[in-house]
Amino acid sequence: MTAPSAPSRIILCTLNAKYIHASLGLRYLLANMGELKERTVLREFTIARPAQEIVAALLHELPEEADGPSIIGFGVYIWNVQQTLAVIQRIKAERPSVKIILGGPEVSYETDEQEIVRLADHVITGWGDISFAKLCRALLAGPRPLSKVIAGEQPSLDAIELPYREYSADDLAHRLLYVEASRGCPFKCEFCLSALDKTAWAFDLERFLGELAGLHERGARHFKFVDRTFNLKVDTSLRILQFFLDRLHAPGGALFLHFELVPDHLPDALKAMIARFPPGVLQFEVGIQSFNVDVQQRISRRQDNARSEENLRWLLQESQAHLHTDLIFGLPGETLESFAAGFDRLHALQPHEIQLGILKRLRGTPIIRHSADYALVFDPNPPYQILSTGCISATEVEAFSRFARYWDLLANTGRFQLSLPHLLQTRASPFQAFWNFSQWLWQEHRETRGKTSGLSPEILTDALFTYLVDQQGQPMEAVRQALLSDYVASGARSNPQSLAGFLPPRPAPVRRTRSLAQRQEQHLAGEGSLPGSDQ
Repeated sequence: MTAPSAPSRIILCTLNAKYIHASLGLRYLLANMGELKERTVLREFTIARPAQEIVAALLHELPEEADGPSIIGFGVYIWNVQQTLAVIQRIKAERPSVKIILGGPEVSYETDEQEIVRLADHVITGWGDISFAKLCRALLAGPRPLSKVIAGEQPSLDAIELPYREYSADDLAHRLLYVEASRGCPFKCEFCLSALDKTAWAFDLERFLGELAGLHERGARHFKFVDRTFNLKVDTSLRILQFFLDRLHAPGGALFLHFELVPDHLPDALKAMIARFPPGVLQFEVGIQSFNVDVQQRISRRQDNARSEENLRWLLQESQAHLHTDLIFGLPGETLESFAAGFDRLHALQPHEIQLGILKRLRGTPIIRHSADYALVFDPNPPYQILSTGCISATEVEAFSRFARYWDLLANTGRFQLSLPHLLQTRASPFQAFWNFSQWLWQEHRETRGKTSGLSPEILTDALFTYLVDQQGQPMEAVRQALLSDYVASGARSNPQSLAGFLPPRPAPVRRTRSLAQRQEQHLAGEGSLPGSDQ
């Protein structure tokens, strides 16, 4: 007697950049599966996991004999498209009957050009919240869809089930939770996918706050808002901040909140609310991108630079928020000199972090219209980074890439707070000072070790000492004292050569696990790897 077929299953899957990232998009899909939810599971991996292991884990969950096709839906992004392609190739080779559905920003545009799209059975472009479940119903019960590429339906936000109850207890305990009070963006910055949005749409605030309350009651304490313009509607911003202010001293751990702010929009009422938060709770990501007015106009970016500076200055002087600011290198018409001037202008304000990104050509973004006029050459492979422009050579782009990595290690980690000023004050331009050091460090490290990776705190400490004393002629004792104070304060426990004999006795090491807030605060995983981030 033949055993009855097992029910077909649906797997929602993505490959995250790191374990601490929890896919908001997949949880929206799961929440909106309706009657199919009972046969749907969510499975997340990381891009570091070997493809064969991911495939084995996925296929193990799918019955080989089922009463309908098994389905795997993949969330595809700029940071995981190559790894996801490798997974899909293996699935199609080992079990071609599995239906593969793709969605996400990387496959929402230019679908005719992509190998991953060719291999898939269907692709949903744009919004997939309710379209994915509809497609699964059609595949399972008919009628079968005639088109491979299906335009996602954009429902009203009230028609979308919110995803926050799909965060598991393990997610709440160990991962960063992504939330959104709104979608879209009214601005048209051409390097960003949000330039394609017509406006911003807000979720019903009472409904959203109710979901946040549920997360908080379950123990959630770390929230990353993915709204492009959190402070666009100030009344909404005030209500959300008040919600968290009311829960600031609840038991169960300290709050950590991340918001993306429009830099030139900070009314007095919002300032007053921000000022009420203690240190360690608020982190604001502020995208300056460029101070060059001509470049701003060219890429359709509206930004009052003077007001932006004024607001940054207020946040740094009058609030306890941690300020993460962004600049983009390689925008059309931006020269190395004009970027340096913008860096120096931003650095003069002394934000806690300056994140240095390199322009990427995200699929579908209007930035490509400048390619001919400004000789923009992009890498054809993800993450589609600029290789050269009519104003910036390939050699300068490569040098800036090293500059940005060294800046992360020396400035954004906070390990060299006393030592870094010795380096940056050697010239009128902090950018030029760090550029010179970056060039020297690369040459020195490449010649002595044959590579530029693996720069430990000890290597950096010794490199700074050598550069400042031998190359710059700075007083040895002043440099050593700054490096010594920084090294001890960082908690590092090795013995840099430049500090040999000067390090104080230290107790036996106690292994500590950094909090999620501390890890996120440093941003060294890279914003380009975060869900919802596209430049």
